[in-house]
Parts: sequence; C-alpha cells; structure tokens
Amino acid sequence: MKNLKFIALGMILITAIGCKDSKKSDEMGTDPATEIQTTGEEYTLVNDSTKVSFTAYKTTDKTPVGGTFKEITLTDNKPGKTPLEALNGTKFSIPVSSLFTNDATGTRDPKILKFFFGVMSDTELISGEFKVSPENVCTIDVTLNGKTSNIPLQYVANSDTSYSFDGVMNLENWDALAAVASINKACEALHTGADGVSKTWSEVAVHADIVLKK
Repeated sequence: MKNLKFIALGMILITAIGCKDSKKSDEMGTDPATEIQTTGEEYTLVNDSTKVSFTAYKTTDKTPVGGTFKEITLTDNKPGKTPLEALNGTKFSIPVSSLFTNDATGTRDPKILKFFFGVMSDTELISGEFKVSPENVCTIDVTLNGKTSNIPLQYVANSDTSYSFDGVMNLENWDALAAVASINKACEALHTGADGVSKTWSEVAVHADIVLKK
C-alpha cells in the first residue's frame, strides 16, 4: 500500500536541505472550529491518497527549500468511528531513495542522498507510527539514523474526510547534526547567504494531506 508521499518526515523532510537554489490550529490538536464528531459511520484511509511535503532551510536568512518523498507504504491502518481513530496506530515506511525536490539541474537529490542520508545509520527507510491520544492530540513516532523520536502535530479538518497535518522535525533529536554538517559542507557555496555565512538549519517543517472515506 502506498500513500503518504512525507516526513521529514519529509520527514522527513529534512532533506531538501539540498544544494540549490494552511491554516493551522492554535494549539497541538484540533482546531476549535473543527471538533471531531462521531457520526456512527466508519472511516478508512484512502489508499494512495496521502501527500507529504517538507521544507528545509538554508542560509542565515532561512531560505526555504521544499521537497517530497514519492513513495510510502502504510500498514496497520484500521477503520475507526472518527477520522483520527482510523489514523491511530497507522505505521509508515518511506524509502529515502524516493526523495524528490524538483531540482531542474538534477544535482540536489543525489547530494542529499550521499552527503545527508549517506552518513547516517540504517537510512534505507524512514519509518514510524501515527498516534492519537484520547484527547485527540496527534503525534508521529519517526525512526531515523537508528533512533526513534516523536513529532507533535497540529491539524485542521478541511472537511469530514480531509485533514491536513503540520509539525517540526528537529534533527538533533535523531542525533543527525553530523549529517546536517555534512550536507552543509557539500553545499557550502549554495548555502551561503548575503552575510557570507554558510548555514543549513537542523529544523525541518513537515506537512501531510490525508483523505479518508466513510
């Protein structure tokens, strides 16, 4: 099953720290205007519907660089009485080789794979699990570089079957600062801003759009 194109957790995201040039809820959890209601119907995740993007940053001015992962496999997703209940416990697996940053030169993605993911441990896949608390607080556990850490999510209900999720991945939580330094060195000139400083941020924003059916 493929859906969730990531995380960066795009997860994952992360990686558009590459080499080139929504409305959110106010708190973690649901927007007060879009409270989850139980209708008596069951919700299930639509196969191949989930889209995930990420935004990484370079230069002192925090210039954004975006991308996606084009492949994701979901497992353990079961019907639920609410959309969030249907998502709870869903596991995902993302091949890092499916990274796509839409770089016209074709040089950015190979550099990210070599100088970012290539210096980490066990990074053929980025994996994790979507979790929902009884209070409808959403998070994802993400496993990267041989370590698992958690990303809190904000979400918005676009409709009763369409949801958007946003979070921030701080790479130090995955012991990945050596990988950040590696990609920054490989892309030193391209990550240098007007101040003459080369910088790659360890903060990566992740976004997902998810569609369900009932």
